[in-house]
Amino acid sequence: MQSHQYFMPVFAVAILAFCYSCYQRLQLVGEGAAENRFDRPGERLAGVFAYAFGQKRVLARPFGVNHFVLFWAFMLLLVANADFLWEGLFPGSGLSALPEAIRNPLSLVFDLVSLAALASVLVALARRLFFAPSYLGNDYTKPCSGEALLILGMIATLMAAYFVLNAAHLALGQTAWMPVSLAVSSLLRGLPAATLETVANVSWWLHAVVLLLFLNFLPRSKHMHILTAIPNCYFRSLENPAVPPREVFEPGKRFGVSDVEQFSWKDLLDSFSCTECGRCQDLCPAHNTGKSLNPRRVIHDLKVNLIDGGKPLIGAKGEGTSCEEALWDCTTCGACLSVCPVLIEHLPKIVKMRRHLVQEKARFPEELLNLFENMEQRSNPWGIAPSERGKWTGTLGDRTFKKGETEYLFFVGCAGSFDSRAKQTTVALATTLDRAGVSWGILGKDEICCGDSVRRLGNEFVFDKMARGNAELFRERGVKKIVTACPHCFSTLKNDYKQYGVELEVVHHSELIAQLVKDGRLGAPKKIDQGKVLFHDSCYLGRHNDTYSAPRDVIEAATGAAPRDFERNREKGFCCGAGGGRMWMEEQTGTRINHERVQEALKQQPDTICVSCPYCMTMLEDGLKDQGAEKVRVKDIAEVMAEALNDR
Repeated sequence: MQSHQYFMPVFAVAILAFCYSCYQRLQLVGEGAAENRFDRPGERLAGVFAYAFGQKRVLARPFGVNHFVLFWAFMLLLVANADFLWEGLFPGSGLSALPEAIRNPLSLVFDLVSLAALASVLVALARRLFFAPSYLGNDYTKPCSGEALLILGMIATLMAAYFVLNAAHLALGQTAWMPVSLAVSSLLRGLPAATLETVANVSWWLHAVVLLLFLNFLPRSKHMHILTAIPNCYFRSLENPAVPPREVFEPGKRFGVSDVEQFSWKDLLDSFSCTECGRCQDLCPAHNTGKSLNPRRVIHDLKVNLIDGGKPLIGAKGEGTSCEEALWDCTTCGACLSVCPVLIEHLPKIVKMRRHLVQEKARFPEELLNLFENMEQRSNPWGIAPSERGKWTGTLGDRTFKKGETEYLFFVGCAGSFDSRAKQTTVALATTLDRAGVSWGILGKDEICCGDSVRRLGNEFVFDKMARGNAELFRERGVKKIVTACPHCFSTLKNDYKQYGVELEVVHHSELIAQLVKDGRLGAPKKIDQGKVLFHDSCYLGRHNDTYSAPRDVIEAATGAAPRDFERNREKGFCCGAGGGRMWMEEQTGTRINHERVQEALKQQPDTICVSCPYCMTMLEDGLKDQGAEKVRVKDIAEVMAEALNDR
């Protein structure tokens, strides 16, 4: 095969072009702001093995097995293709020079793996052509886009050329442990030696050219993720949830993000790591109810904007820009974060862009004006006088938290203090804690909002003020443990406040009640009949903090039976629509998210829907009224437990 002498210049040009393309892309990533993602290397490596090599989230769906096979075939064939290129440059010096005891087993592995790769490609192609799920496509790409078909075609061509090349060699009399290639060679038996040489030569060049074209196509397509996915998994956020970074308020500093270079380098790496698999949009409650938001589109537009030279990032809907309406549609439920195979962080990017709109442009939905004013002036969303916070205690007497004496600070939260329906949950939890002999106290009028809503909405300045105030108050009062019935307070105090040096033991009331039952401190509650019980997972308790069993355990202890689940539950649960500050905003487009969730619930004809969050309580009760299903009760788990204890 004398034509191989021309391979060295072809290879040199192709490799230089590939390196230049990678340099261009990585140089763009380097323009991002600094961010420390190099700490805790052991945990990061563990994540690489679990998510990149183990394909943990890919395998969470049935078709993921096909991608798992293709991924590992690709990894193993890196060795085979490296040998192929080396042999092209230096004939006779690759694996062919190894002893048969080593060469033959390797040949067998490469032959079988190539067959597995070809089969996976054909399955993927059939899926896209004949039974593609809706989330594979959207408004800027189709399931059978030219790029998708091209990449599948390239891989299939590489495998076919590999088999024909080896088949020709086998037909010429070479021996190897290659059963698939041997089967193909049976089709070539009887051809003249010169013809077989030509077939081998053409196959070799076809494989070489397609391989080098494939290599150069990667950095300039969505398949750049083949190169960046593993590093992206390594540099993932080690915090759960992915808490937005704390903003520093200094004179002359820009706030939030409006241009790509204001994002961190990790944010920009995310944009090149997106596989555009569509899983994020498939679970997104806003996208599923006809809103403008598509988390996949946000990441795609970030990449397009970066490549195009960094035009304004927020503007009218179009290629390379994120429309404002879409940014406000987000409920920060975390579904996109929980399902992304390569651990892209969509939510923090949306919050950063909201910060720009709120703090630099003062451009936000009109209904948020009252919320922001109430938060600044009276430290709660309703603008009610702080003196009203502790009035729910009624006949419970003075329950002021006392430094050095009280074990738990009961952080009641704004809803639990002011909302008439949520106050019933507050009283139920208080009486349950009393029944168990738990030492607890409240801050009363001194308690201020934890700041969850304003932080997710982008008003970082107000959140910063609240967080610093609460942090100082906790230190002053000697608070060590906190219990709260609100997952938003729970998540914010437990996770966000670490940025302010606050390290507390924060528990959600479901966790504490479940532990009290386990420890026997609540005795044996009477099994109270609530009819058919359906449990709704709170996003901020479940996906954001991985707490799924505790509330179910409480319901089972109180009713004697495990609750039923929604069709979409636990990690795949569907948001009530109130998170991310959406509690205080109207839904102007599409279907109401709480209506979607209620309709899903009514399919099971429940008597009681149990929740573990005051926001979920409000949204589901409102949704049931709108659907004319007021007969279905909505109860917090604390209320169910309190009823069981009172009836004992």
